[in-house]
Amino acid sequence: MIVLIRLKIKLLSLFSLNKAGNELFRLFITPIKPIHIYKSKIFCKYEEVSFMLKGKKINGYRCPIAGEKKALILHGFGSTLHKFENFVEPLMKNGWEVLAFDAPAHGDSEGKTVHAVDYADMILEVIQRFGPIGLFIGHSFGGLAVSLALEKISLPNAKIILIAPATETTSAIDEAMKVLGIKSNKLKNALEETIFRKSGKPAKWYSVKRAVHNIKNPILWIHDELDTITPIDDVWEIKNEHLPNIQFYITKGLGHRHIYKDESVLKMVIRFANNPL
Repeated sequence: MIVLIRLKIKLLSLFSLNKAGNELFRLFITPIKPIHIYKSKIFCKYEEVSFMLKGKKINGYRCPIAGEKKALILHGFGSTLHKFENFVEPLMKNGWEVLAFDAPAHGDSEGKTVHAVDYADMILEVIQRFGPIGLFIGHSFGGLAVSLALEKISLPNAKIILIAPATETTSAIDEAMKVLGIKSNKLKNALEETIFRKSGKPAKWYSVKRAVHNIKNPILWIHDELDTITPIDDVWEIKNEHLPNIQFYITKGLGHRHIYKDESVLKMVIRFANNPL
């Protein structure tokens, strides 16, 4: 399949770099949905909720408890809310109502494509419909989306937990090109030009490292040294700035997908969530 995609891109580039860039962009924002979507028994015990966003139905769950504290869980690209079932009961036991939605084009939500702005818009809609939200937990692509969303608004009483966030979109582009086996700088530039043409902003603007400078809320940033999907090298520069509102927790050996399943990480999440502002 990758060989066929690579051939298609190269053939398109012979006729038009713009068309090749458009096709790369379409691939870049198209998650592959599994044939069978895992459904967590924990989430399925609670209330199903949904809303419309840009003509697409967004589906999720609300796990309610008595009280006003609300936490929103945000999964990564190609993932689903059900992967974060281990967060639900510990958060609820500590007084948090839990909200979780499948991003557009993921899980049970409608759509075929999603980019970071779409996901950020979904988060802003959740805040408006179900807020106030006091805790945001974003993994990978969800970490980028929540950073883009929260730099736009002021939520002085909220905390943010970034777990292996997709720190730099430019790195995600490099990884995508590597997976496709495309080494052409012309094609990479064509993709970045498509992003700029469609959004009015360069790819490097879609950056957690850039966005967190505009967010004053307390942030817990959890990242693994051996993460090959969202590389730790993108994190060191912002860590070395020693921003007063950001606390880092660096692990080793958990990688990108096991980090949010680790018991020590979950304990750190609960501890941070419970600390007073």
